[in-house]
Amino acid sequence: MKQIPISFEFFPPKTPEGAEKLRTVRQQLYAIKPEFCSVTYGAGGSTQVGTFSTVQEIQQEGTPAASHFSCVGATREGVRTQLKQLQDMGITRLVALRGDLPSGHGLGGEFQYASDLVAFVRAEMGDVFHIEVAGYPEMHPQARSPEADLKALKAKVDAGANGVITQYFFKPDAYFRFVDDAQRMGINVPIVPGIMPISSSTQLMRFSDACGAEIPRWVRLRLQAFGDDTQSIQAFGHEVVAQLCQRLIQGGAPSLHFYTMNQSAAVLALCKALQL
Repeated sequence: MKQIPISFEFFPPKTPEGAEKLRTVRQQLYAIKPEFCSVTYGAGGSTQVGTFSTVQEIQQEGTPAASHFSCVGATREGVRTQLKQLQDMGITRLVALRGDLPSGHGLGGEFQYASDLVAFVRAEMGDVFHIEVAGYPEMHPQARSPEADLKALKAKVDAGANGVITQYFFKPDAYFRFVDDAQRMGINVPIVPGIMPISSSTQLMRFSDACGAEIPRWVRLRLQAFGDDTQSIQAFGHEVVAQLCQRLIQGGAPSLHFYTMNQSAAVLALCKALQL
């Protein structure tokens, strides 16, 4: 199997126990030598303190860290301060997103789209940060059409994004078509597939319904048939995702970005199977 770079995503823990557990998980995953690890950012920046402190820890542990950075409800002054904070920590990577609205809030803030945030970061900081943005092989749930969604992606790349990390998906053809369509539109930065290991069917169904990622019918039915049999769910999930990754690597994906859900077992098993 061809060797390609990999990266991991974590979310900021909510408790001291969660933080301790995540430290252990990270140490286990560092053995695979990721290119970087990213840390998510809650709706409306609600986890900013947790995000920044987790990012700082990863950086201090000797692995490049990327902070997710969302702009919903943000002001230019606030973003300027936070960028400076990240720069002072030695962070050189950002995942720039519009971000989810905290429930019960309108858009607000001084940025309407992720492309506005990317343009602002470039204007303020030049090339200090390597900026990744989000892409949606199966279309953003709020986009009017696939065409409109690609235009929004092009706006982010034109504003200065260096690369794209996709929403997770389970159909490799959706990714390859997305890459072809993006290239036809003049988007020439690496488009890295986001990979979601399957270790719990209820969690996967809930996430997928919320973010618009399609679970193929045959996968959904098999998962439902396993009921509460965690072992069978995990063995089947491993097989499905390992085959997906193999297809992506063979098809020329530049890298793989794993959504770890702050767990290491499923990701380690996949990387071992793929000889990464």
